[in-house]
Order: sequence, then C-alpha cells, then structure tokens
Amino acid sequence: MSVLQIQQNLKARMTLSTRSAVLSLYMRVFRIARAWQAQTGIMSDTEAERKYIMQEARTLFRQNQQLTDQESIRRCIEECEARIEIGLHYRIPYPRATYLPPLGLATQKGRKLRGQQRLRKQAKPVYLQSHEET
Repeated sequence: MSVLQIQQNLKARMTLSTRSAVLSLYMRVFRIARAWQAQTGIMSDTEAERKYIMQEARTLFRQNQQLTDQESIRRCIEECEARIEIGLHYRIPYPRATYLPPLGLATQKGRKLRGQQRLRKQAKPVYLQSHEET
C-alpha cells in the first residue's frame, strides 16, 4: 500500500467518524426537543420552545452541511455541544446573550476600530459562533 493510499484511507476514516459524530449530535438535539418542557409549565410555551429547538438545529446543520475543513467541523461540533449543555443546565433553549456593549472595547478611530472588531470577535463565546451580530 502506498503512502497516498494510506493518507486517503485515513482521511476517509476521519470523515466517517466525523459524519457519525455529527449525525449523533443531530439526533441528540431532536431527542432533547421531543422531551423538552418549558420552565413555565405552560403547554404553548413548551411547544414554541420545542419548535424553536428543531428549527434552529435544522437551520444550523444545513448551513454547515458543506463544510469540508476538519477544523471548522470540529468547531461546529464544539458549539453544538456547548449549546446543548447550556440549554439543559439553564432550561432555556435560546442562546445566552453576551454582555459586551457595542463598540465598548476601544475608541472608534482608524486602526483602533479594526483592533476593537478583532477583540469583539475573539470575545464571542463558542456557543454563539454561528450567530451574526445585529
């Protein structure tokens, strides 16, 4: 077996293991959604939160479906796991806000503005990486 064949075989195995991890997470999210109970105990709130969980999962998994870079896929898996754990812990399906005031890290002039934007990107928690700032 040549080195190229070994590398291709290893890459295929990594892809299959990544695929199974992603599918496992996807199914886990839907199992959580089916069993989800709102903190208020009101059935309409429970249904709305279940619907949100399923729609958010579909949207984000489809958005990231075309990723091929292993590092990007790993970051998305970490984000999904973090959001699951935070949601289960706090019993809130929605992403938690980051309490960083807009343009609050530096002055708004020239290079400092670029530096501020870089710092804001670095300060963004892992569970909010797929959400754009509004």
